Amino acid sequence: MEETAYSFELFELLNSVKSFAVKLRHEYIMPEHLLREALNLGDIQEVFEDLNINWKELADELDYFLETVEKVPKGLVPHLRISSQFQEMMQVTISNLVASECVEMNIPHIFASMFSLTDSTAAWLIDKYLEDLKGEFLSRLIMAYSHEEDETDLYEYGDSDREEEAGKGGRIVGEKTGAGEKWKDFVVCLNDNLENRNPLIGREKELDRTIQVLCRKEKNNPLHIGEPGVGKTALVYGLARLINEGMVPERLKDAKIYGLEVGSLLAGTQFRGDFEKRLKMIMDGVTKEPNAIIYIDEIHTLVGAGATGEGSMDASNMMKPYLESGKIRFIGSTTYDEYKRHFAKSKGLVRRFSRIDIEEPTAEETINILNQLKGNYEEFHDVKYQQEAIEYAVSGSARHITDRFLPDKAIDLIDEAGAFRQTHPLEGEERNVIDKGLIAEILSKVCKVDAVSMNKDSITMLDTLQERISARIYGQDEAIRIVTEAVQMSKAGLTDDNKPLASLLFVGPTGVGKTELAKALAEELGIGLVRFDMSEYAEKHTVAKLIGSPAGYVGYEDGGLLTDAIRKTPDCVLLLDEIEKAHPDIFNILLQVMDYASLTDNRGNRADFRNVVLIMTSNAGARYARQANVGFASNVSAGSAMMKQVKKTFQPEFINRLSATVIFNDMDRKMASLILDRKLRLLEDKLKVRNITLRLGEDARDYLLSEGFSREYGAREMERVISSRLKPILMREILFGSLKDGGEAEVIVSDNSLVIK
Repeated sequence: MEETAYSFELFELLNSVKSFAVKLRHEYIMPEHLLREALNLGDIQEVFEDLNINWKELADELDYFLETVEKVPKGLVPHLRISSQFQEMMQVTISNLVASECVEMNIPHIFASMFSLTDSTAAWLIDKYLEDLKGEFLSRLIMAYSHEEDETDLYEYGDSDREEEAGKGGRIVGEKTGAGEKWKDFVVCLNDNLENRNPLIGREKELDRTIQVLCRKEKNNPLHIGEPGVGKTALVYGLARLINEGMVPERLKDAKIYGLEVGSLLAGTQFRGDFEKRLKMIMDGVTKEPNAIIYIDEIHTLVGAGATGEGSMDASNMMKPYLESGKIRFIGSTTYDEYKRHFAKSKGLVRRFSRIDIEEPTAEETINILNQLKGNYEEFHDVKYQQEAIEYAVSGSARHITDRFLPDKAIDLIDEAGAFRQTHPLEGEERNVIDKGLIAEILSKVCKVDAVSMNKDSITMLDTLQERISARIYGQDEAIRIVTEAVQMSKAGLTDDNKPLASLLFVGPTGVGKTELAKALAEELGIGLVRFDMSEYAEKHTVAKLIGSPAGYVGYEDGGLLTDAIRKTPDCVLLLDEIEKAHPDIFNILLQVMDYASLTDNRGNRADFRNVVLIMTSNAGARYARQANVGFASNVSAGSAMMKQVKKTFQPEFINRLSATVIFNDMDRKMASLILDRKLRLLEDKLKVRNITLRLGEDARDYLLSEGFSREYGAREMERVISSRLKPILMREILFGSLKDGGEAEVIVSDNSLVIK
């Protein structure tokens, strides 16, 4: 901003200040001169009187101070100069104008800078009389000196005399510009911005209700409330299109809808009252329009906008007279959360609007919307959408994208698929086709879920799932069968869509493969494993860590560990290890997960468990299983004994919600032999990296099997025996002996211990 525009009122005030200083025979023009002369202005006197402040006493104190200022001796002509404080006041004013992109300096701007002066009598007196009312004083002063720009006269001036009077060169406001519609810079006419907007499809009832409210005599202001992405803004653009086409009642013919954003109103406002002045300018400008409607998106932002403290005037209060008069009709839109949090608090604002709920469309309605929109996207991306791709975009997004709403999330899917095919075109095709597989691929990237369709490859993968897991877990064929069938059932679509893929309780002794089966399932399905050790949640207060601490407690900002993990990895195997060690309150949380596949954290955010395989492991009843056949003619099986104890440990409502309770067998010698062979194969793979070949004699293998076989400790005992008996002798030879550079290691038994031959 190379030059500054001064209002006519300010120019006249500065002239009178100069004359006043000459009259008092002062050498310097000071802020006190300006304040004293300003008190002679009727508008400023009226502002003081409105605030019940005695401006005459303030004038008397200024007169007393100015009488004490040193005067130029009589007979000498005073050469007026600007004091350092006056110059500082003007420089601060100009800097503030530049920062706020204001084109006109007026009396309120000078007062705002005067307030900030230090060691100034003028600032001290203002503070003495106004105290906490300085903000209100400025606000009223700005309203008193606000002008419509088309009524303002601008007088250009730049000669050195006037520049000195103003403090620093510029131009004085006074000459007509003819720019009478500056308010339109802060709004957007929706009727003129329909070219790149998608047409409104459906919503006949909501649109008819909106038109009906707009045609009312009083309270003719519709308020659209709905979740983000359901089409609130599209509804208003659809209304604008109907108005342009003349397909509305006579009362709405040739109406103009102006979009108003609170953010654009606040941008550039710096001083108290700038925002109110701008909003009043817009309202007054719209009032002059013959048939105007104002659309305010995110209307809840009006509540509190422009307010500086408790009980002060905000934008919503300023608009109430315009809402009440009915001269301007308003359309607002907001979400349910923001409505309850902000808008509903202003009862006066609520009663001036007619609420219209915009519900999320059904899957069938969304498919109809996409079918009518796909032509626009096919032309834009130069692609062709198959019908099954459109249908899967709706069904897939509805199932897997849980934090957004139709039709927005389905439209985003087909749009991104079109962009992908445009950047990765099919070779030899004149027009690229988008099928269900591509939509599923895009969906899996967006949601981090396995959203692939049931093609031949995926069916084959599921068909061999049991065999592949059985190759890793030994002796638990029945448990593996139950787990794989539960997964296959859900993939076939035969389970409840509003429950997890499976909710399984693994029961059995330690070391028989419960945790290992969960890991194997996650790896074979190609999804993540999310594991929680439930022994960490044995205390009541630790339960809150899973869904987040309540408001006011330590850790509230951190969120919930379980809910955050599922939101990050919605397609996973969730393993809750040793569930019986957790606090009983955990089970109340899990009831909701198993029943509705949903869990809400402390902030109200919902985690979706519909793509989760929930596995809980427990040792409950394991020690009773070994006592099942103790005694004469006992016919109680180990599984029955364990189930009896499980029913004692867990509540009936918990057991009743499980997909299955899987009983794991005790370790037997055959199982131990298979586990030993697998552990040895893993060890051999590690040794091959060092060019070492491991050979175990039959006696060495039998030795490890006999030492490692334990019904009580299971496979973990086998791991301990290998780590304590076999690995140490290999380690010594690798580091210090004959296997430094590789070679063959033959292990035998000598003196009841393993040695390398």
